Amino acid sequence: MTPKEKAKDLLKRSMPLAHDWEADNKVVAIKIALLCVDEIIKATQRETINDSGTGIDVIPMKYWVDVKHEISLL
Repeated sequence: MTPKEKAKDLLKRSMPLAHDWEADNKVVAIKIALLCVDEIIKATQRETINDSGTGIDVIPMKYWVDVKHEISLL
């Protein structure tokens, strides 16, 4: 599944959760989907020693960063 397809899927799956809210359902669903993706990014990022060996770089999975970007475009 491409990041764009995953973004649409997460939004579609978030819509029922937003149904009972008084705000615009799509806006709430997007916020829920972004929250979920942020948690996935935090849980799946990896730490590596940087090239100079002086510290640690935290690297998120590019796929989920792309999904987050696609959600923001919806």
